Amino acid sequence: MNNLCKLFFYFFIIGLYGVFGQETKTYNIHSHNDYLQNAPFWNAYTNGLNSIEVDVFLKDGVLYATHSKADIKKGQTIENLYLQPLEKVYSLQLGDQQGIQLLIDIKSEPYSTLKKLVSVFKKYPKVIQNPAISIVISGNRPKVEEYTDYPEYLKFDYQSLEAHPNEKIWDRVAMISLDFKKFSPWNGMGRLTREDLENVTETIDKAHALGKPFRFWGAPDSKTAWKVFAELGVDYINTDMPAKSAAYINSMAHRIYQNKAHSKVYKPTYGSDQKISPIRNVILLIGDGNGLSHISASVLANGGETTLTQLKSIGLIKTQSADDFTTDSAAAGTALATGQKTYNRAIGMGVDREPIINITEFLDQHQFLSGCITTDNIVGATPGSFYAHQLDRDHTKAIANDLFKSKLSLFVGGGSADFDQDLGLNGFSMVNQIEEIGTTNANKVGMFLSKNGVPSMMDGRGNQLADATRNGLQFLSTKNKPFFLMVEGAKIDSYAHRNNVAGIVSEGIDFDTAITEAISFADRSGNTLVIITADHETGGFSIPQGNMENGVIEGDFTTHDHTASMVPIFAYGPHSQEFQGIYENSEVFHKIIKVLGL
Repeated sequence: MNNLCKLFFYFFIIGLYGVFGQETKTYNIHSHNDYLQNAPFWNAYTNGLNSIEVDVFLKDGVLYATHSKADIKKGQTIENLYLQPLEKVYSLQLGDQQGIQLLIDIKSEPYSTLKKLVSVFKKYPKVIQNPAISIVISGNRPKVEEYTDYPEYLKFDYQSLEAHPNEKIWDRVAMISLDFKKFSPWNGMGRLTREDLENVTETIDKAHALGKPFRFWGAPDSKTAWKVFAELGVDYINTDMPAKSAAYINSMAHRIYQNKAHSKVYKPTYGSDQKISPIRNVILLIGDGNGLSHISASVLANGGETTLTQLKSIGLIKTQSADDFTTDSAAAGTALATGQKTYNRAIGMGVDREPIINITEFLDQHQFLSGCITTDNIVGATPGSFYAHQLDRDHTKAIANDLFKSKLSLFVGGGSADFDQDLGLNGFSMVNQIEEIGTTNANKVGMFLSKNGVPSMMDGRGNQLADATRNGLQFLSTKNKPFFLMVEGAKIDSYAHRNNVAGIVSEGIDFDTAITEAISFADRSGNTLVIITADHETGGFSIPQGNMENGVIEGDFTTHDHTASMVPIFAYGPHSQEFQGIYENSEVFHKIIKVLGL
């Protein structure tokens, strides 16, 4: 790693210790020129900001909140906009009661303005006596030697990296503020140059060595800039966008993740890939919510490659449901399983509310065995679409009853509590250990991974998905019949709904371990087609920054819900090239039937 990368990563780890360590670091955000906001004070305070700046100009004995005499607006005074609200929020216990630094930037002559300020503050004893409120004077200030001539509740903004020798005067310094443009022309896009990074870092370190909090004014105001300043230890991050900066900075702990898991990359032989030869078995792996950025995050966190990225046959599928621009998992699962688009919430039902034959039922007519493996409850929307027929995905008991009537020979998933009947009555041999699936002589086998929801990787699920896939393939392949197996990595979607990057990455890498089992089986068999796709994208996920060498991923989101984005589809094995291109999700079913020659 070169020195610049080392420096970036050092500050990344230190600045975001709360993501990886035992406590969450908090950041102070400074609302620059706050009086220009649509709701001065209230916008910053309700978004949890800790520092608020107001310019003041003295005219005719009134302290206006304004940058200059020409910009004065009647009624907009420091009292109306700041002192009265400050008094109110603390006396009425409104909001989070966070500590507030009120930075008063004097734009008129300092001595007369300060004299008036002191006079005005006498009317607000609850403000000047409140330890949660600090008042700092900036802009046009008196001489440094005169700081001690003013009441002790007034502190001062210091604009030099040379400490004052007088201890009493130095004690009146609240913070150090400097013009960012003197150290770098960076506009907040892309990255700081090596020289600028070193210059900015040295400046911050010097301020901290003096024992004072530090702020840049005139600094770039963007997500990239906020993150860099947080990493570099700027104590008050300057912004003109209080709500957006607070939302971004305060969510960093959920959006930045250093991966520790690893999916060992399997290098396929490509012996059967894209060959025009008979297919005996089909394995369909579905990453729930697993869009291109989710896949990219797992790849980058895994050192830059996964088993999935070894595949050559790649396409895109469109996910819209029959009745909505954006699909849910039920309609998307039904489209994949039946070849027909349907309305959101439908499980194996058409737009006419009548059952549609699904792929496990169709293949049963051709002597295929079928199985479903999922990290969701087995009655979840995606697995349910491959064996059940219900008008609504929430008809849990009815979906569970459909499993008794299904053509499945294998199932693995969570949610034993959803079943009132003994599945053994329908011929399923129920096992308690995943390894038993691969060794049983039973005709049908089932296993519940949990009574209710299946734990996530972050909650200690371990290698259950890959182990179930390997043992499920072993079970099906010993029956001397062709088979279809659906494997779902369900919790990628769950964490994308929560906008949690750690969960997306850990579940995505775990999904790749199941893909490895499928691809290696396809290589051994020579007649197995593997298809990997998603039902939809979740979260509007993107990856603005990260560090591939150290497995660090920063993610960002546009929603907590599904999106209408196309999702990738990968294929490996005979006829895998048939899955290239761009097409509707319902075409996956028809392409499978076509390449099987049925």
